[in-house]
Amino acid sequence: MAERVEGSVAEGENTIEERHVGAMWELEQKLDQPMDEEANKLKNMYREKGLSMLMLLRLSFQSLGIVYGDLGTSPLYVFYNTFPDGISDSEDVIGALSLIIYSLLLIPLIKYVIIVCKANDNGQGGTLAIYSLLCRHAKVKLIPNQQRSDEDLTTYSRTLLPEGSFAAKTKKWLESKESRKRALLFIVLLGTCMMIGDGILTPAISVLSATGGIKVISPKMSSDVVVLVSIIILIVLFSMQHYGTDKVGWLFAPIVFIWFLFIGATGMYNICKHDTSVLKAFSPTYIYLYFKKRGLDGWISLGGILLSITGTEALYADIAYFPLLAIQLAFTFFVFPCLLLAYCGQAAYLVNNKDHYKDAFYASMPDSVYWPMFVVATGAAIVGSQATISGTYSIIKQAVSHGCFPRVKIVHTSKKFLGQIYCPDINWILMVGCIAVTASFKNQSQIGNAYGTAVVLVMLATTLLMILIMLLVWRCHWILVLTFAVLTLVPEFSYFSAVIWKINQGGWVPLIIAAISLLVMSVWHYATVKKYEFEVHSKVSMSWILGLGPSLGLVRVPGIGLVYTELASGVPHIFSHFITNLPAIHSVVVFVCVKYLPVYTVPEEERFLVKRIGPQTFRMFRCIARYGYKDLHRKDDDFENKLLNNLFSFIRIETMMEPGSNSSTYSSAYSLNHTQESRDELIHNNNHHHNSNNNNIDEFSSMVDYTVSTLDTIVPADNRMSFSQNNTVEEEEDELQYLKTCKESGVVHIMGNTVVKARNGSWLPKKIAIDYVYAFLAKICRENSVILHVPHETLLNVGQVFYV
Repeated sequence: MAERVEGSVAEGENTIEERHVGAMWELEQKLDQPMDEEANKLKNMYREKGLSMLMLLRLSFQSLGIVYGDLGTSPLYVFYNTFPDGISDSEDVIGALSLIIYSLLLIPLIKYVIIVCKANDNGQGGTLAIYSLLCRHAKVKLIPNQQRSDEDLTTYSRTLLPEGSFAAKTKKWLESKESRKRALLFIVLLGTCMMIGDGILTPAISVLSATGGIKVISPKMSSDVVVLVSIIILIVLFSMQHYGTDKVGWLFAPIVFIWFLFIGATGMYNICKHDTSVLKAFSPTYIYLYFKKRGLDGWISLGGILLSITGTEALYADIAYFPLLAIQLAFTFFVFPCLLLAYCGQAAYLVNNKDHYKDAFYASMPDSVYWPMFVVATGAAIVGSQATISGTYSIIKQAVSHGCFPRVKIVHTSKKFLGQIYCPDINWILMVGCIAVTASFKNQSQIGNAYGTAVVLVMLATTLLMILIMLLVWRCHWILVLTFAVLTLVPEFSYFSAVIWKINQGGWVPLIIAAISLLVMSVWHYATVKKYEFEVHSKVSMSWILGLGPSLGLVRVPGIGLVYTELASGVPHIFSHFITNLPAIHSVVVFVCVKYLPVYTVPEEERFLVKRIGPQTFRMFRCIARYGYKDLHRKDDDFENKLLNNLFSFIRIETMMEPGSNSSTYSSAYSLNHTQESRDELIHNNNHHHNSNNNNIDEFSSMVDYTVSTLDTIVPADNRMSFSQNNTVEEEEDELQYLKTCKESGVVHIMGNTVVKARNGSWLPKKIAIDYVYAFLAKICRENSVILHVPHETLLNVGQVFYV
């Protein structure tokens, strides 16, 4: 509309209709201005504190328990999954060891610890964190609810690209089509779904492999006993999740530290005792000889080699807990050498004991340290599983914030560390999945095949996203980007081609998990996008709403009305239906927009943006509450009081400025002189909107919980304040005192309860997705009022149904 008005002015076509439209548009801009000015007042800078060497070493030690538990337990099952049918030649062991060495060097060390971990979003890792970085540097988000004021956040950082550069062309190419944005989101969601699959498979294979050591001492023991012990440990592990890790977390680092010392020392012992010639595996020549001799079997065995680097993606997802340098020091100078010694030690043992390939880890242990090693191994498996489970909670939280997962219950398990959370619904789903996988397969090899499929798909997704990060965020030269792509994609596609061969041997499990998770995420995100598009398309002009007051006999009820909307500007359609059915509004109306931004957190002092709508007599405000994907809604946050306190602070700051402005005077005068015209235009536009959207919206209905008769019962006529009659009194009152009086009269939270349905004639998959899948998810997920801890007695739900 703005462009048409500007064009008319330029051409000198000053018709009465165009002047009216132009005036309405100008009034809209003056009544409901953007938040840029307010955002600039809030921005401040934070500086990272330097760490002493002693503190850095301490944090490196602590990172062992959180970051490296999963990666450290891989020696329990790698060689068995590499040679599930036995070892025919000792040279095969050397070749497999050489592959393990260079896999550890290339993927965990070079790719993740040195390169990928630097692509963190203010310390947050994972595929969704990368997606947030990309959303800030390119317009790839499918829900376009960002404003320029969001870029002024302390935590909102981005890099401007030079015009004409390769990165700028890539950015333009990515933004130009909706299908490319969807393809990017699909890659992100695929990686996220595979990480959820890791939350099921990691505890299963780690605990089963650790407890499997019992059979080394008691070979006659049934495998069912081992499986039963594993299931009991898993049940206990998941049942204890609601206590959190705050009280026992201090044990994690010592357990994993002792574990790495044990496997490193045992590996060195086995090298010296059995065969020092295995060290020749550091020559990559043996990789070539391995594939030359074994052919297709050697290629398929890459699925077992892949397990040596499992836990690497969890390493990246858990970097939020510690400084990057601490994680890099721990891996480079402790974890990496211990893993190399462990694998070399097992290889030295297997060269002379080929028949012990199934239990190579425990069989290579000296008898004197067997039971201590068994206890530590079980403890390390539990710690590694715990880290993956906690990481899954964090991933779900991020997905919810991005509008890609239904709202689930999130419990804070620590008062000291806000990042420690617990999702009851997700916890029990993970537990059932773990038990089902463990009881069904009863075998490390088949679980390993499933685990490998999930891991390699996450790695591929991360690599593809990292290529965009290097181009758009880091602005690397295309040659460096190409080098990174070749060095990572070639081995990862090799691993992927190997695990594809084992789809029928357990590799189908993560695909089923991913398919279910992807269906849930895709359907939920699609419906979320459609709901937002509907709100944008059907929003009502603020000037029209203001013009309806005197003509409809609109009254102002004592109190404050908080009207929740996803829109950062304009009036939601639900509000117009509300006042049409109930021609009254509260003395003070605040349009509240709760918005999640592609940043990891929003500082508390930058959380709320407040803006007055229209002149002071309207008593209307807009408040945007901004959250990052790591921010949590706690019960003791007291959202309502914080919002109102920010409103009071805004009034105090405003009163310090020079009162009065041309825009306020113009808005007030225009509203009074054009009340009837605004009313007629609103009715005309509403009718036009209804007629023009019959193809997209077959039916729209609004159900208001309170009727006019209810209002007469609750609020006597004497207590109502007319929109026009009390202006003189209100102008004489102190606004802060007036607001406090309204707050004492009561605060009502007005929320929309939207029901989404597929329109008649939609194709069958869409009907199933919307009418059944989304309807089921919407029914079981938590309401926004519960997330924001809105008291039930102050909640007013306004329902609406629309068809897509």
